[in-house]
Amino acid sequence: MKRLKILIFFICALSLSAVAATVEKKGHVVTIRPDGGQAKVIRLEVMNDNIIRVRATSKDELPVKPQSLIVVKQQLPAKGSYSIEEDAETVRVKARNVSAVVSKKTGHVEYFDRKNASLANEDCKRFWDFRVPERELGIKGGKQPTEEQKHGLSWQLTFENNQGEKSFYGLGQHQSEEFNMRGKNEDLFQYNTKVSIPFVLATDKATNSCYGLLWDAYSYCRFGNPNDYMQLNCAFKLYDKQGREGHLTGTYVDARGRRLVRDEDSIYYEYGTPEKSEIALKTDNGGIKNLPKGFSLAGANVVYEGFIEAPQTNSYQFILYYAGYIKVYIDGKEVVPERWRTAWNPNAYKFEAQLTSRMKTHLRIEWQPDGGESYCGLRVAEPRSLAERNALTIWCEMAKDMDYYFIAGQNLDEVISGYRTLTGKASLYPKWALGFWQSRERYKTQDELVSTLAEFRKRQIPIDNIVQDWNYWPEDQWGSHEFEASRYPHPQQMLDSVHQMHGRFMISVWPKFYVNTDNYKELDAKGWMYNQSPTDDIHDWVGRGYKNGFYDAYDPEARKVFWRQMDEKLYTGLSKKQSLTSMVDAWWMDASEPNVRDCTPMWYRKALCGPTALGTSTEYFNAYSLVNADAIYQGQRSVWKGRSDEPRVFLLTRSGFAGLQRYSTATWSGDIGTRWEDMRAQMTAGLNYSLSGVPFWGMDQGGFCVENRYVRAQQLFDRTGQENEDLKEWRELQTRWNQFGAFIPLFRSHGQWPLREIWNIAPDNHPAYQSFVYYDRLRYQLMPYVYSLAGWAHFKDYTLMRALVMDFQTDQNVESIGNQWMFGPALMACPVGYYKARNRSVYFPRQCGWYNLYTGEKVIDADPIASASNEGRQLVVDAPYERIPVFVREGAIIPFGPAMQWSDEKPAELIHLYVYAGQDGEFQLYEDEGTNYNYEKGKYATIDIRYDDSRKTLSFGQRKGSFKGMLKDRRFNIVYIDKDHARELNLDNPVGQMVKYSGKEMIVSIQ
Repeated sequence: MKRLKILIFFICALSLSAVAATVEKKGHVVTIRPDGGQAKVIRLEVMNDNIIRVRATSKDELPVKPQSLIVVKQQLPAKGSYSIEEDAETVRVKARNVSAVVSKKTGHVEYFDRKNASLANEDCKRFWDFRVPERELGIKGGKQPTEEQKHGLSWQLTFENNQGEKSFYGLGQHQSEEFNMRGKNEDLFQYNTKVSIPFVLATDKATNSCYGLLWDAYSYCRFGNPNDYMQLNCAFKLYDKQGREGHLTGTYVDARGRRLVRDEDSIYYEYGTPEKSEIALKTDNGGIKNLPKGFSLAGANVVYEGFIEAPQTNSYQFILYYAGYIKVYIDGKEVVPERWRTAWNPNAYKFEAQLTSRMKTHLRIEWQPDGGESYCGLRVAEPRSLAERNALTIWCEMAKDMDYYFIAGQNLDEVISGYRTLTGKASLYPKWALGFWQSRERYKTQDELVSTLAEFRKRQIPIDNIVQDWNYWPEDQWGSHEFEASRYPHPQQMLDSVHQMHGRFMISVWPKFYVNTDNYKELDAKGWMYNQSPTDDIHDWVGRGYKNGFYDAYDPEARKVFWRQMDEKLYTGLSKKQSLTSMVDAWWMDASEPNVRDCTPMWYRKALCGPTALGTSTEYFNAYSLVNADAIYQGQRSVWKGRSDEPRVFLLTRSGFAGLQRYSTATWSGDIGTRWEDMRAQMTAGLNYSLSGVPFWGMDQGGFCVENRYVRAQQLFDRTGQENEDLKEWRELQTRWNQFGAFIPLFRSHGQWPLREIWNIAPDNHPAYQSFVYYDRLRYQLMPYVYSLAGWAHFKDYTLMRALVMDFQTDQNVESIGNQWMFGPALMACPVGYYKARNRSVYFPRQCGWYNLYTGEKVIDADPIASASNEGRQLVVDAPYERIPVFVREGAIIPFGPAMQWSDEKPAELIHLYVYAGQDGEFQLYEDEGTNYNYEKGKYATIDIRYDDSRKTLSFGQRKGSFKGMLKDRRFNIVYIDKDHARELNLDNPVGQMVKYSGKEMIVSIQ
């Protein structure tokens, strides 16, 4: 018996040793094979003092991976800046400001800050083998993926919930008016109006800590609920409006009064009409079918009605997909007030409803389709507990392994700085890009464009950039990069005219080519075109419709050819003078999702977008805009080869991804609607996009897609001069949107007809016109302030459009405020998002006092007691038609420059320096040549300005650096404002204390 016990002991010991965790250390990297959990291999890598990389797989070995598309090459951490320690149960990887502890038993990782307080703790890592479906491989043409490329992993990463204390931000730009993403779901894919970035930031009000998570994957992902939304009949018991089980009731009444009533087992009409039968059969999982012959949805009214019975009591999260006008009621309550979207560009909107188990809840959807198209869908997320919802969960459809970076920071600025360390510094954009841009869909002739800019100059309305949108080419030559000669007879003359008026010229270029163009044929001959679209005989919407494809931007050689084709026709090949004053200034990179075809199921979108040179479009679904931006940035820079007069690249793209900022690329929010709810959605969209680490963002001020009522109102005015109620609303909407646009990184107007030039919106005696001119001029006088912020974005990883949670992190009341923000360190912008609103509620954090920008009056004092308890104050403030509320924090220093018609019309020899008393403050004035890359060679200058509130002194530091054309001497007019001395904002001739500055340190006592 004794021998048997000894034998059993040795067998158990051998068994345990066979599965015991192993740890391999090599410099700043440690590889762990844990005892349990799905992850067989976990590797942690210290990147720097604040960042730890984690890779994991359910396979026996981590894969060998190519250089990341997202993360640039990093410097190895210095020896002595980290340590890797091991005990019987854990492995601790410690950098200066963050550490990670890995359980040998489960492979879970917990993160700690520099004070050893817990930041985040993995709850689980899950993996599934993934094989790309044949239908998504693009098997009808182009390159075929290898067997290795067809296989990968789906993974899910969940962090433990911390009693709902954490708030989550980032993830890109989305359109459901959601800011704090705690408890929310977001599908991460690229779409017109939707930009997805695999980066989320977290703040924890309990510990006053924050961190970020960047995952290096390019496929479709989900944040929040890892499961897809369900059809109503899969989530609930359905009853029609008479109470019969099994379905809802659909009632259709067409424009002629014909009535159709039928049973509906779900509301899933999301993918168009089946007129093109062959394509529809392959692509259409939705779409309204089986309507009677001649029954048209154009002008129809549709009602879906009945009862839903929930399996459990919970707050249910719905997603509504719609085009046309739509409302949703639950138990008679309007849970979705009327929304509208044009048929060719449907929108998704999310809402929640509390439902009780085994109780029938009345559901009613009222829908007016937009024309003959049929986009309407309502689905619901699988219900989860509050703890599950509030946890940070990420699901990735396909990657080679789980690969993420944990970024610690004392504040969100530090986390974003870590993101840019990984993904690349933000380029310093040209100064003119911060001025006003005018565009429309579209200037149809050379004369229209030039005469529009001339009218701005005639009216003395400041402007820098004018944009030539799409379809300047011959109708059947999309992708030729040729100007249609009858409409644009002299393109070089057009550019010269723009430049002679001190304007800049931006032109739209798509990654799309008609199959008959020479450019398509050249790319296709090398296997560099996505061929599924022409193979399936898909025609676009232009004229009679033309077959087309998108080029494969994932191939580096294709990128070079794409740029060369642009260069030959639109850049050096267009300019005979080969000088800065004769060249295209910037590129509008449209449809860079890529948008091969609208309104198709996800699987077919993938089939149309590949296969790519790097692998299947399933794996590389989201990163197209990044590699496309690489093509233009590297291409244009290669033309100049480091010349001292090399112009800065500037791209505006409709899509985005992690790392886009390193290619001098900004993003706009796509073809949004012209509704008040669309304007409000841009506030949260822009804030989360900025928090996603890409600092330059903008929108179509006024909205792009226009409701017919506004079109009719403008037509009536043009015929009769009558301003009806719809036109009044249109003008107010444009006014409020332009006010909003003055306080974001890019200030630009764009949209469909009615025309968007301010004199086409309203006459010059109208408050809409006068308000726009006021804010346009204010923007230009703020140029020293705004351009300094742009310099900080490059040199300091600064964020220009700042959610309040960035500057007032300890105030828990700001964590969900998404309709007011800081524009730089001084200005709190509070746009108005509702028709006829003449006031709005504003939250004032109490860490500082606040002044009214326009009057200089002190609105509220800092309250040390309230500040300690994290309580600010909510006030209702005036918001007249011509103005939005804007406030200035105590301690702010704002440099205002001269009135200008364009960004470099005159140097800021005289700066009106507004100083707001109450707290100490500082500002660094940044200046350089404004248009070239000499700043990369150190040719720029900064002046540090500090205000001491107790001593009432303003100190000017010694100027650091220099550049060609720098002002050696200048004047500062110090305009001092305190609670007892309010001064209206007067930028023409403000009374102040004039001082001369010649670059040497000086201290001024404020009188």
